[in-house]
Parts: sequence; C-alpha cells; structure tokens
Amino acid sequence: MGTKQYQICVVEDNAPIRKLYSTLLKKHGFQTEDFPDGKQAIDWLKNNNPDCVLVDILLPDMNGTEILQFVRKKENGDSIPVIAATGFAHSNDRQKFIDIGFDSYIPKPINTATFASDIEDVIRKKNG
Repeated sequence: MGTKQYQICVVEDNAPIRKLYSTLLKKHGFQTEDFPDGKQAIDWLKNNNPDCVLVDILLPDMNGTEILQFVRKKENGDSIPVIAATGFAHSNDRQKFIDIGFDSYIPKPINTATFASDIEDVIRKKNG
C-alpha cells in the first residue's frame, strides 16, 4: 500500500465475516468502520466520506443497493467506490451488480489472499 491510509466502511450482518473483512483490511493498513446493518451504516455515512464502502447485498434491514443509492446521492458520492460483497456468485451476477451502479463485486467466500489488494485496486481505479 502507498502512503495514504484508506478508510473503508464495512457493512456486513454476519459478525464472523465482518470481523474477517476488518482484520484482513487492517493487516493491509486500512482503517475500518464496521456496521452490522444498513441503518447504522447510513447514520455514519451521513457525516463521513470513506474511501470505499464494502456492502453485503442481503442485510437484515435493507438491501445493499439502498446503501449504494444513499452514497450516490451524497455530495461527491460518485467519487466513493461502492463494492458489493455477496454469495450470489453466478456468472452473470458480476455484470448485474456493475449495471446497478456498484464499482465492483466480490463473491463470497472471498479470496483472503487478494481481498485487501482487490479493494485497493478498486479505490485507485475510481480515483485515478
């Protein structure tokens, strides 16, 4: 990783998976803000602009696309990469999530060896 310490908003209702994401990202030098549901994430996002939002598609209180829509409506929201993390891993799902407006898609189970660098690549691609 370069000199910038990226801040990642992690939205995942499954506690062990959320902890895994956070641990992998922190080992890569990222800061994380972790949330178990969409409401808490949106409350935080109202006053914060992370470098990336990693969101599970199926949350207990809302769909991950609702978080995507909230981020995109924020001032400068188009500059924040939003990545879908989901167990929907069919061949056409990746394109479906990109077409909806996500910047990238990470299928579950994740590749722990490349997870953090894949997210960093999305951030760098989005922000030039």
